[in-house]
Amino acid sequence: MSDDQRWGRPVIAKKLMEEFGADFSLLIRLLPNVCVLFPELVNPAMRMEAGDAMNARSVSFTLLRFVRVVSSPRHPVTLFLDDIQWADSSALDVIHTILSDKLNSCMFFVGTYRDNEVQVDHDIFNLMRELEMSHVHTTKLSLAGLDQSDLNTMISDALCLYPRICKSLTEIVFQKTKGNPFFVLEFMQSLQSRGLLRYNSLQKRWVWNEDVMRAEDITENVLHLLSSKMNGLSDNVQTLLRVMACFGSSTTLSMIDYLGESAEYAGVRNGLEGALSDGFIVKEKDECFQFVHDKVREAAYNLIPDSDKKKFHYHLGKVMYSFCDGKDAGDTIFLIASQINHGKEWILRDDELRIGIAELNMKAGKKALDGCDHETAYSYLCAALSLLPKDHWENHYDLSLRLGFLIASAAKSTCHYDEAIIMLRKIIEKARCLDDQLPSYILLSQRKLNDVYDTCSAILTELGESIPEFYTLSESSEMIVETIKMYDEAGEEWLKSDATVDKTLRNTLQLYRAITFASFFCKSHSMVVYFSSKAVQLSLSRGICEHTPLSLLQFTSVAIKDDNAMMCYRMAKNALSLRERFDLATQIPELYMNFYGRVAWRFEPFQAGVHKLRQCLDAGLSSGRSDIGLFCGLNEIKYALCSGANLKSLLKRIDYYLHLMETYRSEATKNNVLLMRETVSFLIDNGQATSIEASACVGDLNDPKNKLREAFFYYSAIRCFWLGHNGRCRYYGKKCIDLFWQGGQVTSYVAKFYLGLNSLGLIRKKSEVQLNKEVVRVATAAMKDAADNSDWNFSNKFRLLQAEHLSLNKRHCPVTVLPLYDESIESARKSGFIHEQGLACEKAGNYCKDVLNMEKALEYLNQARECYEKWGSDVKVAFIQKELDVLMEKK
Repeated sequence: MSDDQRWGRPVIAKKLMEEFGADFSLLIRLLPNVCVLFPELVNPAMRMEAGDAMNARSVSFTLLRFVRVVSSPRHPVTLFLDDIQWADSSALDVIHTILSDKLNSCMFFVGTYRDNEVQVDHDIFNLMRELEMSHVHTTKLSLAGLDQSDLNTMISDALCLYPRICKSLTEIVFQKTKGNPFFVLEFMQSLQSRGLLRYNSLQKRWVWNEDVMRAEDITENVLHLLSSKMNGLSDNVQTLLRVMACFGSSTTLSMIDYLGESAEYAGVRNGLEGALSDGFIVKEKDECFQFVHDKVREAAYNLIPDSDKKKFHYHLGKVMYSFCDGKDAGDTIFLIASQINHGKEWILRDDELRIGIAELNMKAGKKALDGCDHETAYSYLCAALSLLPKDHWENHYDLSLRLGFLIASAAKSTCHYDEAIIMLRKIIEKARCLDDQLPSYILLSQRKLNDVYDTCSAILTELGESIPEFYTLSESSEMIVETIKMYDEAGEEWLKSDATVDKTLRNTLQLYRAITFASFFCKSHSMVVYFSSKAVQLSLSRGICEHTPLSLLQFTSVAIKDDNAMMCYRMAKNALSLRERFDLATQIPELYMNFYGRVAWRFEPFQAGVHKLRQCLDAGLSSGRSDIGLFCGLNEIKYALCSGANLKSLLKRIDYYLHLMETYRSEATKNNVLLMRETVSFLIDNGQATSIEASACVGDLNDPKNKLREAFFYYSAIRCFWLGHNGRCRYYGKKCIDLFWQGGQVTSYVAKFYLGLNSLGLIRKKSEVQLNKEVVRVATAAMKDAADNSDWNFSNKFRLLQAEHLSLNKRHCPVTVLPLYDESIESARKSGFIHEQGLACEKAGNYCKDVLNMEKALEYLNQARECYEKWGSDVKVAFIQKELDVLMEKK
């Protein structure tokens, strides 16, 4: 396939859908023109919930994902931004995020700024420093004005005169303009309009008198020159220029027509032609007009006396406000609010007007939130609050409630956390009922996990829900059975029933959703079971809603065991089937985290979980749920390691995730990933060149509340197994199995597999034979049961345990044993588990050595070395090569 074919529009469209999946609505929300490019991908249901605002980081990450898809080394994305001296820090952070990406994005960025308009502490210079620290190659170019020689060439071309004749004129022009091309043009036109540069018909050439020019009071301030020129224009043209200058660098014909209907600005439509003909503005596409240069806009703005500027903006905004009052103003609402807000001192004098303008700013803020412009939204919403009277909670309750929650949401999205907390507490204090308090409680709970638990627990208690101090394992087992029974009795028809409109139920389920997630990190497994079961039982008894699917998945993720695996899997699949019915795009990260992170592995390939969890990380960061997204990333790495992903590529991805976790200050996931990184590093080169110390993050291993204990013992057992430390592997393996909340986790099964193989090795060494035989028996039975559900994930493991077990008995000849090794090798190959394919080959080679079949041993060990090379384990390659060298010497 040619490069053009691989990067054609249909291919990119397919890649975008694969990358974003159900999260595609986020991309459409941020880049609406995607709908134009790929209309076949868009349907009316692709809409974001207004309350789920994207923050600045999630915007950056969504754009980064888009760039990764649409760019390649052969087809990089080029982004040119002019006048970035006006960009704020959040915009420059987006640029830094994309340019410093280490995972497949290819962008060529060009940014220009005026060095005479920035100070040494401007964010532009911080961006440059950060890019250098991120090892992003940058080139800095200084573009000065035309030098005197080039300016002379330009003037001689314009006047059709020899360069030597124009030198005196060029000297004067250069002195006044410093070679700025725009200033040169304006200055030359001013000379011509004043008769100081004129065409002589007799001489048939342009002429000037430099002595008169030098003697004349010709200003060196081009801005003043433009303003003087504008002062001679008609009233209509001046009014048009003043209005456009208040709006910014551009405006639309519809806006000009809109103003033209008012008595105050009736002449702006007529002034448009004059401004165009005089060259102050130009017409762009889509009936848009803009100033030819920002200095022209500055000069036009100076037509308004400084003392009158606020009043001019205010009256302009009031005229626009009077026309749109009670109507949908669309994006024009931003212009109206921005203009009218200049007149706060006049607004506050009119009690009726101040409420109307406050509502206008609230609408503008909400629209900005919906468009992911959180800084702008926060500004408008704070302006709305400043216009309300002191007694607004008493006399304007509904407005105060809505505005307060929007301010808190915008403040949280813009990292004004203290302001968000203050506002949420104010709402809780002033709200007249619990239903009005609940959204604020829920938003307030999305902070530290212990705070989340305490807040949700208090509110649920107030709602009449029972929150036990402690819940035993036996009680949690009984509750699982009871919940599954209730679900089974409700039947599939319950899932098709009408959605409930019970607001209290929906809020209660949302609180259970939050407390279940928090309990996973800061409470016992039994408490997680309790909360997830209560949520499902509540929905089963009182009705289904948009929070039901996640409640079902949270429950199945902790309830699933060998004896109920199929039932829990069916419940989880049914929960996922409700995505489209309730438009759950914003819940996708949590839904997939529970399904692919804790349920699907029993029946679906590990690699499917890796792919989906990677999507969930991206979706979580894009939608502003960094906590969920990073937890998905943690699980993705776990499954990638289980599925034999290339270790060196995995290490790069881990480092990228650690960078994200530093950025988002996610200690809970970061410490887990540090343990994974240490394990991967040891598997690559025994930690010699790639390892970082992770033990410091583990904490007290004797503390039962320390959630890192399980991860520490699990990864220590894995590391010791692959490096051949049998005794330590047995110690860590037994610890991790004893500590796991339940036997239903994938790590429990993987640990049993490696512990079983390790015990077979200890049996060969005559070490605690009976104890190790029992470990082997348990591991083999577990792999057999697991393989019955997922042949893809566990058949190779079961066959390898069988082969190793038979190889211990000298009565079994190679004709009986080797086929089992071959079955394990072939099963691992088909499943893509390159590490376990290599392991089976290594074990088969060792067996052949024991039975003195050196030819076959060489064949198996060579295959093992090839597999370990593909896996990226230098330490295993070196170990096998050493074995091969010894064999070759013996041969």
